[in-house]
Amino acid sequence: MNMVGVDIGGTFTDLVGYVDGAIITAKTSTVPANPTQGIANSLNIAGCDITALHDVLHGSTIAINTVLERKGARTALITTRGFRDVYAIGRGNRSEAFNLFFHRPHPLVPRNMTFELDERLNFKGEVLKPLDEVELSAIAARLKESGVEAVAVCLLHSYANPAHEARVGEVLRTSDPKLFVTLSHEILREYREYERTSTTALNAYVGPRVKGYLSELETYLRRADFTGNLQIMRSNGGVMSVSLAQQQPVSMMESGPVAGMIGVGRLAKLMGIAHCIGFDMGGTTAKASLMIDGVPGIEDGYVIGDDQASGQPMQLPVVNIVEVGAGGGSIAWCDAAGGLHVGPQSAGADPGPACYGKGSSNPVVTDANVVLKRINAGRFLNGAMQLNVAAAEAAIAEKLGGPLGLGIAEAALGIVRIADASMSLAVRAVSVDKGVDPRDTTMVAFGGAGPLHAVSIAREIYIPTVIIPKMPGTFSALGMLMAPWRQDYARTLICGLDRVNPHDVGAIFAELDTAARAQLARDGIATPAAFNYVADLRYVGQEHALSIPVGDVTELTGANSGLKANFNSEHERRYGQSALNEAIELVKIRLVVTASRADSLAESWLTEPWQPEPPVPDEFRDVVFDDVTQPLSTRIAWRPSLAAGAEVAGPAVIEEPNSTILLHPGDCAVVSEAGHLIITVATRVDEARS
Repeated sequence: MNMVGVDIGGTFTDLVGYVDGAIITAKTSTVPANPTQGIANSLNIAGCDITALHDVLHGSTIAINTVLERKGARTALITTRGFRDVYAIGRGNRSEAFNLFFHRPHPLVPRNMTFELDERLNFKGEVLKPLDEVELSAIAARLKESGVEAVAVCLLHSYANPAHEARVGEVLRTSDPKLFVTLSHEILREYREYERTSTTALNAYVGPRVKGYLSELETYLRRADFTGNLQIMRSNGGVMSVSLAQQQPVSMMESGPVAGMIGVGRLAKLMGIAHCIGFDMGGTTAKASLMIDGVPGIEDGYVIGDDQASGQPMQLPVVNIVEVGAGGGSIAWCDAAGGLHVGPQSAGADPGPACYGKGSSNPVVTDANVVLKRINAGRFLNGAMQLNVAAAEAAIAEKLGGPLGLGIAEAALGIVRIADASMSLAVRAVSVDKGVDPRDTTMVAFGGAGPLHAVSIAREIYIPTVIIPKMPGTFSALGMLMAPWRQDYARTLICGLDRVNPHDVGAIFAELDTAARAQLARDGIATPAAFNYVADLRYVGQEHALSIPVGDVTELTGANSGLKANFNSEHERRYGQSALNEAIELVKIRLVVTASRADSLAESWLTEPWQPEPPVPDEFRDVVFDDVTQPLSTRIAWRPSLAAGAEVAGPAVIEEPNSTILLHPGDCAVVSEAGHLIITVATRVDEARS
């Protein structure tokens, strides 16, 4: 089966494919004004015959960037009378008590575009006040006159009974067929009014832009006689059909970064790594995620934006990724007090780093690495892009060196150290903050810039081993080729675990099963699907719940001592304590449906024996590590020519077409039988002894 995965990042568009039994790759600059053109360019560079492809898998940052840049559609919100301000008020907690500049999330929908509708359900879904059809028609007319592009509908308790909400959607879609309508029950059927409203508003806000982009991409492929399946990477680690993505674009907020973590999980499982940290550093951001036995953690909730307190909450399953605004294109700047900062602003693909020679005068992390000679200016992207060292030096001198009184190399080293410190916090957040000792983990680093900084970060928090997989610069695109089809469903049912009504639970199980099978049929999924049910449980009085697998209805309604024991055990593991005598409460029932890919070609490629290219002579150049006055004579090796079993001792730079690996003094890299680089990191104790 011929397939390609295409990942559009802030700086580069990456492609990895498995075509006619061989791996193909391409890396080209992202075209922000026309992302489809970037995909077309990558297909051309890879020499892909579009007509011969069976699957095109795609991940993009367009949805999340639309939110971060506030470039979404003009959106309205319809809610139950009396609940107009739920979205603006949010939660009452203040997570940053001593931050004088703290502010709550700024709603994506202004108050004057929020409309109240007479209707009311109780928490059981019973009608307390019928829907006012006259008022609904009047609101529909006002929306049409106001020229809004999208509308979010979130009525009170519609998760329990969507009848009123469905009727609102019917009227709105009939009144204005061009209007992008998002109904909360079509996105998630869960309680928590604020988070449900925010998620619905997010979907409506990004909907028109994402739908237009995906339609343009599909049109381009179909006009090129592509007859296969176009599937979109979603934030939960699976893929979905392009038609579903156009309806639920909020599900693809983290589609690009998640794909790489799926690949990391597969590699960790194949290599028998119990605790693995995936680290991805691209042009705009750096991401980290913890994998246990090859499975990434899934969080039921996510905040879009750098600030957890003021970001936009989204209540959907998302692979647990911690992201910081530190990438190869992150801009270095100094504040009025003379403090040096890196990010979160990025130079992006256009104009990009100063060394790209596109006229940018802002120094970025890539410029610093070029100045420190960690990046080979003449071999960047296998020589396809010649970097301008003088432009990088000029940008650092003008914006940092002069104002801070530093030499160019000193300022460049400061940029790199600050970026490394920022990224190490993300790695700590997915390990130490989750109760996992970094010394017991292995880091798998990928992304164009990840291998260049991985060892520094690992040394900072005492991670002993770093693995650089084959093709790290395009690893996220490779991960898409391994992602299964996945759909998550949930229904709220709050009651004591000892008082669960068998009829209610049975009805929910049947409803979820029917919905899942209908979606499988719509998406044309022919491979067998796995149906996994999960119960969200908590001790009575707790706010949040833990997800515990359940086999069938009887585990919730019959003798559930095993389920209680599993919950207590998980609570002990997660929080270090459990309350065996406390009553347990059921909160939600979930269904996770996955259908693995019909082939495992990409996954098999991870373990295929390494076939090196003909030998390429080593070079040597002076590279700055810790002291700008004493650069070290450093071995420069060409990774494609290193045979299995080859060792490279630091200080060394290992170059390859789409990435660069930096080994510090004392580090040692060995090429595995499958071609992955396994780096033993020299600890600070080792350095002191040497």
